[in-house]
Amino acid sequence: MQKLVYKPQSSLSRRRFVMGAASAMMLASLPFTQSVLAASLRKGLTTLSGRMFDLSIDYQTVNFTGTDVRATVINQSIPGPLLRWKEGETVTLRVKNNLDISSSIHWHGIILPASMDGVPGISFEGIEPGDTFEYNFTLGQSGTYWYHSHSGFQEQTGMYGAIVIDPKDADPVAYDREYVVMLSDWSDEEPESIYAKLKKQSDYYNFRERTLVDLFDDISANGLVNTWNARSMWNKGRMSDRDISDVTGYTYTYLMNGNTPEKGWQGLFRKGERVRLRFINSAAMTIFDVRIPGLKMTVVASDGQNVQPVSVDEFRIGVAETYDVIVEPEVDNAYCIFAQSIDRTGFTYGSLTSDQALKPLIPPMDPVAVLAHRDMGMNMEGMDHGSMDIAGNGDKTMNMNDMDHSAMQMDMAGNGDKTMDMKGMDHSAMQMDMNKVSSTGLGLAGYGSNNEIKHISSEFGPQVDMRAASPRSGLTDPGIGLRDHQSLYQRKVLTYADIKGLTPTLDKRQPSREIQLHLTGNMSRYMWSVNGIKFADAAPLELEFGERVRITLVNDTMMTHPMHLHGMWSELETGDPDFIPRKHTVIVQPGSSISYLVTADALGGWAYHCHLLFHMPGMFRKVQVKNA
Repeated sequence: MQKLVYKPQSSLSRRRFVMGAASAMMLASLPFTQSVLAASLRKGLTTLSGRMFDLSIDYQTVNFTGTDVRATVINQSIPGPLLRWKEGETVTLRVKNNLDISSSIHWHGIILPASMDGVPGISFEGIEPGDTFEYNFTLGQSGTYWYHSHSGFQEQTGMYGAIVIDPKDADPVAYDREYVVMLSDWSDEEPESIYAKLKKQSDYYNFRERTLVDLFDDISANGLVNTWNARSMWNKGRMSDRDISDVTGYTYTYLMNGNTPEKGWQGLFRKGERVRLRFINSAAMTIFDVRIPGLKMTVVASDGQNVQPVSVDEFRIGVAETYDVIVEPEVDNAYCIFAQSIDRTGFTYGSLTSDQALKPLIPPMDPVAVLAHRDMGMNMEGMDHGSMDIAGNGDKTMNMNDMDHSAMQMDMAGNGDKTMDMKGMDHSAMQMDMNKVSSTGLGLAGYGSNNEIKHISSEFGPQVDMRAASPRSGLTDPGIGLRDHQSLYQRKVLTYADIKGLTPTLDKRQPSREIQLHLTGNMSRYMWSVNGIKFADAAPLELEFGERVRITLVNDTMMTHPMHLHGMWSELETGDPDFIPRKHTVIVQPGSSISYLVTADALGGWAYHCHLLFHMPGMFRKVQVKNA
């Protein structure tokens, strides 16, 4: 049984109402008055357009929760102004830093020279207090993107904004009206304080860990043997099946275009209009699941790039991803744009209506999901689980005598051969040391295959507490908490397998090599890394200019990681080589793998990292593109 830790709650006031489905239903029952609607309309996105822009980074007092808190803002607003550009034009942005610390702005998803990318320590030195830095680059793309600070944890404190680049030719997507829908998370706590708490106690913000009551419920539902087996597996691995998000609605208030759930955001439409909604996840740590009850969404763009239209009822949007959808609402209806956090500890919402007097019905949040064997990267096929030692005599090792190992996949040698014939082995004395072996019973074999970084010895050290021995493909997996929505609710959920590029693949060369990267971590110590090596100790990943490579990401952890490669497109291999979609951020599901192709067409140094803000210090690599 896991140790129960008392976590004193501070004065949470308004924030706590977003903590559960019952609260959501209560909010839905509140009167939605004209004054509330009017207040929601007051909070929109300021738009700046043209070729020359002056942006200032400042401190500003904000109040999202009933408490005045200092934020860092761009042009005095959260979010910052929406920047409207035109494909083919050259833009100049003069950014003045009025903070008392260094800052920066990174233009997320924009293909530009490395010196203009805005990542301190990689592409430039940052913008010192009182200084102005001038960004200048030509736009070779169109679509929906965003910008944010890449200095410290400033992104969490309000430094982000939207970018829309209009195409130079006719837009292939027909629509009558458009809105940017920017999702984010806010905390009154300083991000450094949040990070410090996670380092001391990784589940500090998780109030859904299993309790004694849960134990009795599990025994009643599944029986003593199955419950014991399941609990033993998690406890030996020092992991929890409730670790969905590191930071939750306990401290976060979720925003839509800078509006809290109490206020809501509102978009208006007229009869017969096709409305384009440009969704951007600009959160620091929150993955959202988005749906509009009663309204189908047609996905037409992913990460700014046009895709073949696909009709869905909901989609998951990882931190830093963008999706454009077309909806065709009917008049005399108020539709709820509902975005719930992946861990179901909170939500934010907006309304799409033809009449300000109409109120949307806010749905309850979906049930809370728990992690399963597949999220640990386990292959359970062919395994007999009925013979585990549960005598209660203190010997918590597994009795392997009656287990069918013939289909168990193991990589004990680190040579890529993951099949071992176990039938003839004597397992009667076999005991598993869970400090050296993952909870799947699988050794931490060698990383670093196919020309990746050679430092692999540290994977046996404190940076890694598990490895996915049999990772599944993440292409067809909608993700934890969404997998049964088609059967339960008749809701079609978008998967990466659904996405195909609208135009033919530009670079059809086969990759000359494959680079496999393992996303690794030690959750109990809150340490994140790539191939068991934190960023501070890692050598750059080197690419030759012009080469075509395949990057395969294997998620050895039980958390979802949105991985972002700067400067170059990540061309997601979804099964159709002729219409490969281009992305800048790719979700890697727990215990799964995913691959994409990269054409190294951008010289210089580039950042490559998990976009969860508090994972980034460790789960980060520098990519260096050099001439051959």
